[in-house]
Amino acid sequence: MLAQLGESARPLAGGQSLIPLMKLRLASPSHLVDLNFVPKLSYIENDGKTIRFGAMTRHAAIEASPVAEEIPILNDCAAGIADVQVRNRGTLGGSLTEADPSGDWGPVLLTLPTQVLVVGPKGERTIPLSDFLVDAYTTSLQLAELLREVVVDLPPKNSGGAYLAFKRCAPVYATASVAVQLTIGDKDTFREARIALGCVGLTAIRPREAERALQGQTINQKSIEAAAEAARAAADPQSDMRGSTAYKRELIGVLLRRAIAIALRRARGERVAGGHIYV
Repeated sequence: MLAQLGESARPLAGGQSLIPLMKLRLASPSHLVDLNFVPKLSYIENDGKTIRFGAMTRHAAIEASPVAEEIPILNDCAAGIADVQVRNRGTLGGSLTEADPSGDWGPVLLTLPTQVLVVGPKGERTIPLSDFLVDAYTTSLQLAELLREVVVDLPPKNSGGAYLAFKRCAPVYATASVAVQLTIGDKDTFREARIALGCVGLTAIRPREAERALQGQTINQKSIEAAAEAARAAADPQSDMRGSTAYKRELIGVLLRRAIAIALRRARGERVAGGHIYV
């Protein structure tokens, strides 16, 4: 149907991203192709190496899933998206393909080895998430292609992650957000560190200098502060009703320090709450 209707058609998953854009006249498709009648697109499966999510898997299903809970940062994200009504309708695939720069799933999944499986008239192809998210509201999907599955590699031992999003209240977008995934090495060092910043650029930002400030370094306040400073420098926020440019940069540093602290405790085996922070 998408191939027949052409570029004027848009697929409809949960509608929690697309419908608001249509209300604001930022999207005006001539046709909507409802995906809710397509079977077997909602599932969460662990095959021992990866966790696979069907594109139509609802945020609420991920929040409640013991399988997804094996990677705590996923639960942080799913449990804090908007309110209960949105989480019961919104889908993982719909959120990623909307590529909203203020979305939650982009930065979270960029801190994990994540690939998306897409299908279209020419067959299937697998795309790293970093290549899939091209720009604000822009992905690498071609005409009549659909995202079918999201595949996340299970982290190694001694790993932990955390996602923190700072909001005025549940239904609104975050002022800024930070996702962190760490692996602890021998002698209490950061063996690996992946960081992503949300809501402070046209896409989620991977602050590579902040990651390098941690990797291979001893776990102490000096290395964490160096990462926070590098993350502040990498952020590219715009002033708006949620805060000034300076405020958002400062907030990134605060959130990163807190997220690292939670991720380290989880990597050491503790069960610690993360998620969204409300003013």
